[in-house]
Amino acid sequence: MSTPGAFLNMDATLHDGVVRVGDDARQRFYDARGYGRPLDGNRLELAPVEAAHLLSRGDLDDIDGMDFREFLVRTGAVLEFVVYKDLRDRGFYLSPAREDWPGVEDADGVDFVVYPRGKGPTDGDVEYRVRLTGEREPVAAASLGDVVLAIVDEDGDLTYFDTDADPDVSGTDDYAPPAGLDADLLLDRVVCYESPDEVYEHGFYGQRLFGRNAEEGPLQLSLVEGAYLARRGVIDVAADEVVALARDVEGGRFDRRLHAYAALRDAGAVPKSGFKFGADFRVYTDFETVSDLSHSADLVRVVAPDHAFLPRDLSLDVRLSGGVRKRMVFALTDANGGIDWLSVARLTP
Repeated sequence: MSTPGAFLNMDATLHDGVVRVGDDARQRFYDARGYGRPLDGNRLELAPVEAAHLLSRGDLDDIDGMDFREFLVRTGAVLEFVVYKDLRDRGFYLSPAREDWPGVEDADGVDFVVYPRGKGPTDGDVEYRVRLTGEREPVAAASLGDVVLAIVDEDGDLTYFDTDADPDVSGTDDYAPPAGLDADLLLDRVVCYESPDEVYEHGFYGQRLFGRNAEEGPLQLSLVEGAYLARRGVIDVAADEVVALARDVEGGRFDRRLHAYAALRDAGAVPKSGFKFGADFRVYTDFETVSDLSHSADLVRVVAPDHAFLPRDLSLDVRLSGGVRKRMVFALTDANGGIDWLSVARLTP
């Protein structure tokens, strides 16, 4: 670890959005601690956030006569500095995501490339690809996945979210219900009469109309369950009628929810209402029977592909899912049924 103030009076200049440092800057900053990009001789090129960090430590005296405060005002790198310093303090070397910089193979959509502890830009390993934002800046859902989202709140505190663009949403259920079950479309649900017990017990379709403790009797199906089963000929209600009613009840959003529900069912997962958790579905991925029901594994919220998260809302979703020990999954579902799955979880680097 260097001693602050040990490398003062080095020739550092700001030009075209980078800081160039002369003398023996390469050995002192790049070779020893992974800052910047080497230039010819012993010179070094630094991104503004790296230069700000060195100024804050006292490793640079000034840049074109600017101290730390003046440099931050000039470059506006305050959010970048908060994230950069936090990760450095946690023991990571990291590089600003700039094309052609050491250790940066893909700078698209991220702000920093973070290396495993004990490694740097020349080792070829990447621990995290980090994108930063403030708490008030919307974040496009389609821009997430395989990146860590670092959110700086108004107090300057940091929250990290790990995002995965290809979460496994499959399950173990392979139950196939019988066809032609007698049913009626009523208000905002479908009631299925004289349904075999296995439809509920082994398929977990619907809920007992006579109450949770009833062992038999009619099933009340949600509109999304009813539409799914009607399209497969399981119940003798016209699928178009169920869908039309559902669209009247909840608008065009129903079609996206139905696409997501069908995709989960077809993948062997068992989705049920997520109302109690503020989500579209709670999802059981390891399901055999209702009598041996385990806790649901996922909460799923269905959004449009062009959806933009407000960081505060995203934080609420992830905090709630974590509090009930479930994974938060978003189904980015278009009008034609194409789905991109995205999971988001709290991360402590």
